[in-house]
Formats: sequence, C-alpha cells, structure tokens
Amino acid sequence: MKDYIEERVLDIAGYIIESNSTVRETAKRFGVSKSTVHKDVSERLAQINPALAQEVRKVLDVNKAERHIRGGQATREKYLHLA
Repeated sequence: MKDYIEERVLDIAGYIIESNSTVRETAKRFGVSKSTVHKDVSERLAQINPALAQEVRKVLDVNKAERHIRGGQATREKYLHLA
C-alpha cells in the first residue's frame, strides 16, 4: 500500500473517532468519495491497525443505528422552514 494512502486511512480513522462523524461528513471533510472512506475504514484500516479499526467500527455502527432519526430530523427541519 502506498504511503499516502496509509496516511489518509489513519487520518480518516482518527477524525471519525475524534468527532463521531459519519462516512458522508468524513468524505466531505477529506475531499474523497464515500466509497473511498468506507473502503479505507473497513478494509485498509484492518490491515494497518486492527485495534483502531474496531474503534472506528463502533462509531460507524452507532451512526448506522441512528441514521433513521437524523433523516427524520432533516425532513422536519425542511418543512419547518417552508411554513
């Protein structure tokens, strides 16, 4: 694996853990696609640092469990602004 990819993977992992951010937020912050972020944290990070990969997985699992709530809040905000 190239050095710059390994560095990006570790930066992304640190950012997700530090800020509890979603894949979408992280992708926007680092200027890469959601697919790249997902591949970085699910495949590449497990090869580089398995312990860190587990911590990131915990954050992403929480985000996945809460996503239906965030979607509902976004819809509510949308219609509150229209009224």
